[in-house]
Amino acid sequence: MAGKRLFPRNQQRPRYTYSLRLSIEKLIYGGDGLARTPAGPDGRSMAVFVPFVLPGEKIEAEIRQEKPGFARGSLTQLIDASPDRVEARCPYFRQCGGCHYQHIPYERQLGFKADILRETLQRIAKIELPSELRLHASPPWHYRNRARLHLRTVPEFALGYFRFSSHEFLPIRECPISSPLLNRVIARLLELDGLDCPTAVEEIELFADVADEHLLAWAFCGHDANPKDLLRWAETLQRELAEIRGMTFFSSRRSSEQRSTERRSSEQRSDDDEPTDSQVLAQSGAKSIRYKTKDHGYQVSAGAFFQVNRYLIDELISVVTGNASGELALDLYAGVGLFSVPLAEKFRHILSVEASHTFHTDFVQNVPANVKAVVARTSDFLRRDYPKSDYRGSDYPKNRPVRQRPDLVVLDPPRTGAGTAVIASLVELGAPRVRYVSCDPATLARDIALLLAAGYRIEEAHLFDLFPETFHIESVMLLGR
Repeated sequence: MAGKRLFPRNQQRPRYTYSLRLSIEKLIYGGDGLARTPAGPDGRSMAVFVPFVLPGEKIEAEIRQEKPGFARGSLTQLIDASPDRVEARCPYFRQCGGCHYQHIPYERQLGFKADILRETLQRIAKIELPSELRLHASPPWHYRNRARLHLRTVPEFALGYFRFSSHEFLPIRECPISSPLLNRVIARLLELDGLDCPTAVEEIELFADVADEHLLAWAFCGHDANPKDLLRWAETLQRELAEIRGMTFFSSRRSSEQRSTERRSSEQRSDDDEPTDSQVLAQSGAKSIRYKTKDHGYQVSAGAFFQVNRYLIDELISVVTGNASGELALDLYAGVGLFSVPLAEKFRHILSVEASHTFHTDFVQNVPANVKAVVARTSDFLRRDYPKSDYRGSDYPKNRPVRQRPDLVVLDPPRTGAGTAVIASLVELGAPRVRYVSCDPATLARDIALLLAAGYRIEEAHLFDLFPETFHIESVMLLGR
């Protein structure tokens, strides 16, 4: 059976599963362990991906999905467990789709993530890091300042996430990776049975300030939402939970079918570098909250993106913006100005590009006068809208207007990466320094390979563990030429 298709390509798959005994070789990006079946008569083996395992473990797995060359399975029995295995802290672990590594001691999680990042860079782009990979650890629990929960009102009020590898609602009463304030609000909402939550409310997002004392809430609602009902509920919530400083209601950003495909791992921004600005249906109390870092303060409005790890924000800012100064810097995918604000103290001019109008509203409140905010897709800005200046050098023909070379480019793209068009434009600009903040090792490898081919070199490589207990990897590459 191993190494062979069980049925022809055009034949419907049977609705049964089968079990295999497997040895786990390593962990891969996405949270799974990799195993291989014994070679079949044709000499080929099949890769099998199984979650919630550790390298070296011998397991029995139920094969639930088979495709050409690989299969996916679920752990049914630990035959020989790793000595590193620990008990998960969360009662919903292996049920919830959010966490993947709670069975692994935190120090080992860091090591596995470092190995995965190095292996991905080497496999996809043949990149061997020339310098030490610097690890930035986080407290592994209560680190999230934001939680986005699905909401149900029938047959009773419930908050939850999706079950692992499904679109089925999983009610929860706590989330150990979320901050204490977020957990208190979740518990209080459940205790109060939702306070007659309108049935049109489908999701709620909670964003806590740095002191974990106050929060901003926003919700996404179906087409049948009544603004008066929404405001009545918001006012009741704010009376009962004084920590909620404001609540905004948006129309749902996706159709019901599209929302059903959404996973709980919403730590990163949208896969599109032009975020969708949802329609505001109702608003009560504060529209934004002030988030203080060590040296700066940021206005963050309902619906805007901000880093979710409340412990590593200052360290991330320091690595990305530290030891840099000059005439002009570009901050691409700038968000609410997390990096533009500190860069403005070190550069005479900053050009910051962000596609979202929601983010732009906060951005202009956060940055000083030497920062110019541009609302545009990054690719469009670099291709069409980058300002030109008169060039008077004798080595340039006809003194044509040219684009000023920036001294530094910071780019923090979504999971899809910057892409070939953006990287090609950056190479043409010729900035001597590029700082790339990535939330996906595969797209990082693709983009960095293009920069290295153009003459850049990796000067520093950093792994920020912004998402302990999950497979997600945030990295920062400092490049020069």
